[in-house]
Amino acid sequence: MPAGSRRRAPSQPSSASKPTSASDRRRRIPSVDTLLRSPAGRKASGEFGRAILKRAIVEALAELRGAQGGRAAAASDPDAILALAVERAARETHGVDEAINATGILLHTGLGRAPLHPEAARAATRASTGYADLEVDRATGARGRRTRRAEAMLCALTGAQDAIAVNNNAGALLLTIASLARRKEVVVSRGELIEIGGEFRLPEIMTAAGAKLVEVGTTNRTRPTDYRRAIGSRTGLVLKVHPSNFRVVGFAQSVPASELAALASDAGVPFAFDVGSGLLDRVAGVPDDEPTVSEALRAGAGLVCFSGDKLLGGPQAGFTVGDARLVSRLRANPIARAVRMDKMNVAALEMTLRLHATGRRNELPLWALLAASPRSLRAR
Repeated sequence: MPAGSRRRAPSQPSSASKPTSASDRRRRIPSVDTLLRSPAGRKASGEFGRAILKRAIVEALAELRGAQGGRAAAASDPDAILALAVERAARETHGVDEAINATGILLHTGLGRAPLHPEAARAATRASTGYADLEVDRATGARGRRTRRAEAMLCALTGAQDAIAVNNNAGALLLTIASLARRKEVVVSRGELIEIGGEFRLPEIMTAAGAKLVEVGTTNRTRPTDYRRAIGSRTGLVLKVHPSNFRVVGFAQSVPASELAALASDAGVPFAFDVGSGLLDRVAGVPDDEPTVSEALRAGAGLVCFSGDKLLGGPQAGFTVGDARLVSRLRANPIARAVRMDKMNVAALEMTLRLHATGRRNELPLWALLAASPRSLRAR
């Protein structure tokens, strides 16, 4: 090497051309606190609440860190992070909103089932915006039962000796089984082991109630002799369930409620019938295979369970009506308090039952929709 010359070091790429590593990107991700204190973060905190926005930011950062390509790079962009977080916060806080039911299914669970009559809605609003005589006996000033008025109307409308109202029909069935058959057996046809929605199945309700399921018959055919062979000293309840969301046709047989009632009575075992939909009595235009509460009681069922937010046309509720001695056992069970109705639903239920009692059932939105003619629907 000539004297005075210097060895030139190998050229290094400039920082502008150097690829960005994953660790470099992570170092440039803004902190949650920085995002919350930014002008956009403070504005969003005022709209959604700081705690909710903070949670949404944490979730947004986790999503962007796990993404690939351009979305991963967005994890270092404060505007992109906040935009995603605000979208999440808006979804979680916007509340229940109005919807147009264009599904063709009137009792759509996802859309809230039966819409309330305006008078029932106003009753719920009155109960919720101030104090109400929910559990006070006006005559004596003593504490009363919150559902006593609704239960009295149910008895008058169905012919039942007594009734108990709870928060939904699954609760009514759970309370019935737990009160009459805990640590005992419940005899039910295999063709009636239904799933009631949300993946809740009848056998699971029985397990939760502390009862043992005894299946009789087959999926398509169950005879009185199947029940007779299954009933024994450990039997706490004979249960019939109306499969309202499916139908077995063709080579099929089931045991009528009247025969089951007689069979259970001979064995000294309570008989309960879950009719499901809440059709109080026979109505023209409703299929004959849809059981009614009144008919089930007249057929000899000791207890009948049904829903308040289906064909009854009221708020979410569930009922067990029938023999007063059996209902008293349900009322004494601690589960009855766990599944009781809130004051808004109680008020809406009372008004709904009053509409039934005064011959105004057809004014209920559900029944008005059921009675709508093709001509009126085309006009809409």
